[in-house]
Amino acid sequence: MKNGKFIAIAIGLTMVALPGLAQAQDGEIGYAKGALAYDALMSGDNQSAVDKLESGKLSDPAVMINLGQAYARTGRSGDAAKMFTAAMNSNRSFDLVLANGQVIDSRKAAEIALNNLNGRLASR
Repeated sequence: MKNGKFIAIAIGLTMVALPGLAQAQDGEIGYAKGALAYDALMSGDNQSAVDKLESGKLSDPAVMINLGQAYARTGRSGDAAKMFTAAMNSNRSFDLVLANGQVIDSRKAAEIALNNLNGRLASR
């Protein structure tokens, strides 16, 4: 179900965003500061992101996608794939504002993240 909620989220396909853009916008629209570990992901502090997100709402697609991204960056590819798949299959979906400003459905964002992960693994 789409509820029109907009959330900024950092996933691999958006990491080319300009630093000024990432700093200028609120990284966690609709969430308490730090709930999506946006700042940790954007600064490359991936283990802090994992620690923060694992203690969050693991049923929330935004949390699942960011946790999947943090897992992928820390070498936990299997766990990353599980998070992306769970976000794709979630009974909740909503629009996300990516770090580059693009608006995309959470299920589509999770699918892109999973495809990117699979592409990286296949190219090894």
